[in-house]
Amino acid sequence: MGFFRFFDLSQPQQDSEFDVSFDLTIPHTSLSQPTLSTTEQCYPSRIPLEVIMIIMDAAYDEEDIESNKGLLGSLALVCRDWSLPAQRLLFRHVSLDSQAHHRAFASATDRSTERGRVLGDAVRSMRASLDPNQPGGLSQLDFADAVIRCPNLHELGIGLYGCVPPGDDVVGSPDTLRMRRPASSFDEDALALLRSGPSITTLRFSNWSENRQSITQLLGVWSSLKSLVISGTPPELPSPVSEPFPGALEKLRMNFQTSPSVDFLRWLLHNSGDTLRTLEFEREPSTTVLHYLIHSHHATLTSLSLPTCSRATARVLDKCTSLLKFFVEDAVSFPVALKKLSPRVEHTGFGVNKETSMQSVLEAVKNNQSLRVVTVNLCNGGNLHRQLPSLKMVCAFRGIHLMITQDIRVFRRIVRGEHMP
Repeated sequence: MGFFRFFDLSQPQQDSEFDVSFDLTIPHTSLSQPTLSTTEQCYPSRIPLEVIMIIMDAAYDEEDIESNKGLLGSLALVCRDWSLPAQRLLFRHVSLDSQAHHRAFASATDRSTERGRVLGDAVRSMRASLDPNQPGGLSQLDFADAVIRCPNLHELGIGLYGCVPPGDDVVGSPDTLRMRRPASSFDEDALALLRSGPSITTLRFSNWSENRQSITQLLGVWSSLKSLVISGTPPELPSPVSEPFPGALEKLRMNFQTSPSVDFLRWLLHNSGDTLRTLEFEREPSTTVLHYLIHSHHATLTSLSLPTCSRATARVLDKCTSLLKFFVEDAVSFPVALKKLSPRVEHTGFGVNKETSMQSVLEAVKNNQSLRVVTVNLCNGGNLHRQLPSLKMVCAFRGIHLMITQDIRVFRRIVRGEHMP
């Protein structure tokens, strides 16, 4: 695995000729055979556990959780001393989607034992799938029980699925059909358990049901949230309308086919007027929603990510004078937005196809003294763009870090700070 090297200490045998003669007139004195005292025998020393833990931590890759499982699983089997440190890292990120998973997790994190407390304390993020269509699926109470076993948990991902009659579930159903399935709201027992658990700061909630109130229930549990990612069925205001969400968000990412209402966003961001720094959209929001958010939070926004940028949106970008990061996935609309950008932008990213107008981009890269990083996603022949070499030269001349990818998923991870090559 690259961490340990075993040395062959055996010496090679050499072929030699010896001229042996005997003088029979002179008696030979016999030489006594040396004896090796048992107290002088050397045993291999054990590698200190602290060194093993340092090696495991160094080998752990936060950006590739799946590859860690095989490595750490093997290390856990080396010896008893290595087992707990390896499992501690394995439990840093956990996924639960069935009752069987919950039973195994509950047994491993039994807080009446020292080992259980160590493993429960090690959990930092959790993904849970609440799907009533799956046999033996994870229940709301099992999910809540798993959460409260992890006092240091701060990042939570939840997938909520609607229920269909037996035999009517079709694999590969379009999103629009999946989101019409009914799903139960979170019951009070589960919510009470969640309230007694850790303070979650990052919530990723994907709602594949027609229940539009479930996210507001969870928001009522965790006013500690700083980052919120919501997708699937657009949420609605709680009924009856409650007090606005008391938390102060710093980051909001949305991915909806139909944008939530401005009223919901006003309710959600009521206390985020001075804190919201990052807005990200994976699908194009309605112009009404986007312009409302920019008008309401332009003074604090430092990062804005859009799938496309219309001329109407470009005209309001000049309000965002604090922007440090700006990204547009579309290969056509970025040059339009570029003219309205703040000169303080340090990192920008955009799509490039073979028809993208690059002249304004090159001028911006040459003249923006604050620019430090440029990320480009090549699509539809963008790798053959005749001005791509010019962009590379300008970035090299200015000392700007240029990152190029041909995978939109990698592009999104880069601009979100989730992947740095």
